[in-house]
Amino acid sequence: MAKAGARQGAKARGGFWGVVRAAIAAGLMIFVIGPVIVVAVYRFVPPPITFLMVQRVFEGHGLERRWVPMRRISPNLVRAVIAAEDARFCDHRGFDLEAIEKAMAANAAGKKLRGGSTISQQTAKNVFLWPGRDWVRKGLETWFTVLIEIGWGKERIMEVYLNSIEWGPGVYGAEMAAQKNFHVPASRLTVQQAARLAAIVPKPLSWKAAKPGPYMKRRAGSINRNARAVRREGLTACVL
Repeated sequence: MAKAGARQGAKARGGFWGVVRAAIAAGLMIFVIGPVIVVAVYRFVPPPITFLMVQRVFEGHGLERRWVPMRRISPNLVRAVIAAEDARFCDHRGFDLEAIEKAMAANAAGKKLRGGSTISQQTAKNVFLWPGRDWVRKGLETWFTVLIEIGWGKERIMEVYLNSIEWGPGVYGAEMAAQKNFHVPASRLTVQQAARLAAIVPKPLSWKAAKPGPYMKRRAGSINRNARAVRREGLTACVL
């Protein structure tokens, strides 16, 4: 009886640790190995669809997107989005610590909330993850940001970013944004048009690039001035 009980106890413990090992293996696959594989594939293959795109379809916005390589995107747009979203894009390794510290200080002081996300972080979030601000998503965003910085490099990150971000209801990527707003391909965007597109990135469902109001005109003008500084100081050297 005692031996039988001991065998049953050992079997139960073995079953428990078997479940633990299976859970650990599943966690490693989901949170470590899986992301590495997906990032490696997307280094060469355009990401087909994102969680946000699916969400917007269910909201009734449709989906219009046409992938184009970097050589078919105007340098004006590259300079404008760097000026508007991440002036230190070519210098950091995915995370702008100075911007994060400023954002934290502003938030702690009760001022208007500011973000510290880089273009690399935005790309990781937009391409691989669901919309939201929970800690699990933020942790995965950090991991994917590290992976794309290592595995893709800056030019590929910018290419994926410009082809994936939302630029209006159901409009994704630079090519469709240029066509919808200005009736030109992304390769022919002017300095002013690029600044207007960069200006609406934070609120693409409510701000309009084609017919900007007074605030958007001022914002686009500021981005245009900053884009000139970006060009003058060579802040796009890692991309252009």
